Amino acid sequence: MTRKRIVNRRVAPMVLAVGLCANPALYAAPALEEVLVTATLRTESLQDVPVSVNAMAGEKMQEAGIDKIEDLQAYVPNLSMSETGIGTNIYIRGIGSGINPGFEQSVGMYFDGVSYSRAQLTRAPFLDLARVEVLRGPQNILYGKNSIAGALSLVSARPGQEQEGMISGLYEPDHDEKVVDFMISGPITDTLGGRVAIRKREFGGYIENLTLNRDEPQRDESTIRAILDWDATPDLTAMLKFELGKFDVLGRQVEIVNDQPSTTLGSPAFRPTYAQALVGNFGADPSILNTSQDYKRTSNGDYSNNRTRNVTLNVDYALGESTLTFITGILHYEFDELCDCDFTGAPVFSVPFEEEYDQYSQEIRWVSAAGGTFEHIGGAYFQKSELDFFDSIVIDSGIIPGAVGSRINSAALAAGLSPAQAAGAAAAASAAISNTTTPRYFTSDAELYSVFWQTTWNASDRLRATLGLRYSYEEKEGTRNLDSADLNGVSNPLDGTTFTGIDFLLAAVFKVERHDLEGTQKGGNLAPSLNVQFDVNDDVMAYATVSVGNKSGGFDARSNASPGGTIDGSFEYDEEKATSFEVGAKTSFLDGRGELNVAAFFTKYDDLQVSIFDGTLGFNVGNAGAAETKGIELDGRFALTDNLLMTAALAFLDFEFTDFEKGQCYQGQTPDQVTPTANFCDYKGKTNQYVADYSGNVGFVYTQEFGDAMEFRAATDFTFTDDYNSSQNLDPSQEQDGYVEVNMRLAVADVKSGWEVAIVGKNLTDEDVVSYSNDVPLANSSFGSIGHYAFIERPRSVAVQVAYRW
Repeated sequence: MTRKRIVNRRVAPMVLAVGLCANPALYAAPALEEVLVTATLRTESLQDVPVSVNAMAGEKMQEAGIDKIEDLQAYVPNLSMSETGIGTNIYIRGIGSGINPGFEQSVGMYFDGVSYSRAQLTRAPFLDLARVEVLRGPQNILYGKNSIAGALSLVSARPGQEQEGMISGLYEPDHDEKVVDFMISGPITDTLGGRVAIRKREFGGYIENLTLNRDEPQRDESTIRAILDWDATPDLTAMLKFELGKFDVLGRQVEIVNDQPSTTLGSPAFRPTYAQALVGNFGADPSILNTSQDYKRTSNGDYSNNRTRNVTLNVDYALGESTLTFITGILHYEFDELCDCDFTGAPVFSVPFEEEYDQYSQEIRWVSAAGGTFEHIGGAYFQKSELDFFDSIVIDSGIIPGAVGSRINSAALAAGLSPAQAAGAAAAASAAISNTTTPRYFTSDAELYSVFWQTTWNASDRLRATLGLRYSYEEKEGTRNLDSADLNGVSNPLDGTTFTGIDFLLAAVFKVERHDLEGTQKGGNLAPSLNVQFDVNDDVMAYATVSVGNKSGGFDARSNASPGGTIDGSFEYDEEKATSFEVGAKTSFLDGRGELNVAAFFTKYDDLQVSIFDGTLGFNVGNAGAAETKGIELDGRFALTDNLLMTAALAFLDFEFTDFEKGQCYQGQTPDQVTPTANFCDYKGKTNQYVADYSGNVGFVYTQEFGDAMEFRAATDFTFTDDYNSSQNLDPSQEQDGYVEVNMRLAVADVKSGWEVAIVGKNLTDEDVVSYSNDVPLANSSFGSIGHYAFIERPRSVAVQVAYRW
């Protein structure tokens, strides 16, 4: 008897579990419900897919209050996602792209088959999903758009054959969270089905802004999606999706968590901290002296206003037993943000951002019939994108001019000027830099062409081998222009006069130089993959995979200087390459009551793309050198009784830079390299940001029927992690301690009538968790103080949730 493979079945949206956190209503019997996924572009049982993949059902996400990818990471070991002051990080197995608008993500995100490669889109809220699949490791054959670390596949819920509807609401009083979801779906005619979903979410915040006397971050999210499914003929089906989204955020979940005395200001008897200097020397509000982690911040105000729009057309045409698929995607988003990027309530400086992105993509894919000696998947892909980005450092108060004047006075005296001359230079410097901005415009236009082919040879009933190849060719054009201007945008005259000229000051104090750059990149690469599967017996499938992935190069959007200038900035960076080996097994036991899956991996990255903070205000992109990541991932589930299901996942991860000479030094660290414009520290042998030695989760779901069609459900999840470093410069002081979070949901439902009432608790252990931290800008470079700011995750919350389905 051979192991049965499940292929080419339509996926029911309620069959999935969180790799390890299942929909409790589906597990009333000891045998586990089968989990179906489309990770290989065929509908298959999760136990037959030769890749480390976690899947979560859309209903589970709604029940657990998982609103976006950042919430999902707790349930998927080796997945990390966090917002930062000027970007978004998303990592799998220790690999991700830095915070730079010029980057596309190393972790690809695909929504109904369309690539969503921009970091900002990972912040968008979830709406009416059938499931989310997280594929770990390079996915460069079937998910070919730079998915060198892994891929997230989001699948919308589709119209069914029956009329159905749902309305639900959630209220959490402590953080003033209100969520309303609405869905209606069903046939419109004999051949046409429709589905409309709407979500509205408001959130009051959990960080107290002492400067503005309000809670932050305040969120206002609205999303609407309409889907039409048309069975045009017995052989032709089409799905048209239109979606509009808005997610606006007022304030940030960030606060100063460390502020140490200056080494340059004051006297040996009293060295002020950065906050003390701002209050004592510049009259800042005393509230900024709050510099410990306590869910309180000081800020003059931040916001992020986002708009998204996408149209997806998916057409399937049956050619005998094979299928020809056309996927067309039209994607647009725009956002404008204001970052109070000194992260204090003192008006030191601010940075406004604007970004607009347009993308058109077309994929043509042929999938052969399943079950023959050879099975094939082949196709071609085209994508065209246009990106426009703007930001500017805005100096509109007297704090930076005052600090610059003091610094210039000291430099002038050291250069031999008399006290009177030094004081005059200081006054002139303060006047020169007052009311200054540094407008920067960046564009990147790209066209990508690729073809791919994957063949599976079913050598016997138990042995299968799959060879995949993808060739990609990409053309990119990039420009970046940085100027010096007044608050009205009028360019300042070029002036490099020592001590007093605006260009001298911007370079000496902020490492900013005017420049006007443009470039073109063209090139192709080949990504191969070989996988072998063997059914050891009816309950055990083992596999081994070797693959090579690539991530294209591009242009740096955020460097404050040009390469090779007086200040050595950056503009172009090269492609990145990964070579990966993975072995694993998918097993079931006790006649289907339990499953245990394991994967061991080793991946070597060459020319790793990184974005390094220059220690002042800018970020320089380059290719770091090389790194290796290896580990073991386990997941499983077990029906303990007819009513109780246990799920679990555990991941071990080891990451090491094998070549990275020009890493960012943390504040106070002795550099390994000293250049006229920068200091560097060698990262060889070091780990990476977000790498925990182990992480995982354990869940229990209990279901009990009572009365006339009544049901009680209780779900408890324990999510845990070992220590990890939350800062990109690996500052030892920014180590996040390991923790265990407890999430719980208790629900009573009338299955016949369709109503449900639930209590949802998240982070019931009230853990203080830092998702990202970094150096406080200017604190060290201009004031000699060591300081850090940190993004803090939400503390304990308890919400009431009600739903009605018909």
